[in-house]
Amino acid sequence: MGNITEQIKAVWYSVKMGFGNLKSDAGLESLNSYLQDWSYIEGFVPSQADVAVFQCLAGSPPAKFNHALRWYNHISSYSDPGTESVLFLGFKSPLRSTVQKGELQMDRQLRRTKSDENYCTLFDDDEEDEKMREEMKKEQEAKKKKKNKPPPIAKSNIILDVKPWDDETGEYGEVEKLVRSVEADGLLWGASKLVPLAYGIKKLQISCVVEDDKVGTDFLEEKISAFEDHVQSVDIAAFNKV
Repeated sequence: MGNITEQIKAVWYSVKMGFGNLKSDAGLESLNSYLQDWSYIEGFVPSQADVAVFQCLAGSPPAKFNHALRWYNHISSYSDPGTESVLFLGFKSPLRSTVQKGELQMDRQLRRTKSDENYCTLFDDDEEDEKMREEMKKEQEAKKKKKNKPPPIAKSNIILDVKPWDDETGEYGEVEKLVRSVEADGLLWGASKLVPLAYGIKKLQISCVVEDDKVGTDFLEEKISAFEDHVQSVDIAAFNKV
């Protein structure tokens, strides 16, 4: 755990600055090119950024990387006598002991990088990261289900008034039988009753539920009016969305 704490920031700065593997010539070349225009990794005075990158090097850069070598020797001059720790003025303890894992919470992607012993990726996913991934996975699955869920089917409840010609043609059992014989996808007949009109004549009042995209009032009126021997007229008594 101590080695992880000491090198976490080195990994972060290496990735952040785009140096790559600082134990390879390619990484050293990137560092050398950067230090051609800059004296330090960040800012204009030695900082923890210099310590972090310094600790990710295998040792003194070859002479061909003259800018990196110059920087390395300069940072080495702050070493604590008798130790390998790098010290800067104003700090009472090695800066690497002040590196906190919490500083890297903003860059969790680093924790998902596969281990490479030459690239200082020494840490694995912790419990908090695993919990976060599980929560994100559940959230994505919920959104996917919601997106794929078909929209609700629009339905309406309709009450029809079916009037006979007179009391002789008003064989109500026969009228209801004819009305219910009308079938269609998205049509479901409901309750019915007889409602007095005048002179002993009664109308049939019957309800139904329809899917709006499949069955309309015009369809119902046309089909029921076709029973012209028994039906004088068809009216819409009520129309409500379900």
